Amino acid sequence: GVKESHQMTIFRIIAAILHLGNLEIQAERDGETCSLSSEDEHLNNFCGLLGIELSQMQHWLCHRK
Repeated sequence: GVKESHQMTIFRIIAAILHLGNLEIQAERDGETCSLSSEDEHLNNFCGLLGIELSQMQHWLCHRK
C-alpha cells in the first residue's frame, strides 16, 4: 500500500543507516577525539544517499556540541 516513490525513499534511508553503522572511527591518542577517513566508502555512500556534504558529516560525527 506504499507508493513506489515513498518505498525508494524509505530504502534509501535504511541503506544510509546501514552504511553509517559500518563506519570505521579511529580514536585519537587522548581518547577524547576521533577521526573519520574521507576515503571511507561507507561514509561516501551515506552522504551520497542522503545528499549530505561529506566534510560537514565528517566534522559533526567527530565533534560534540
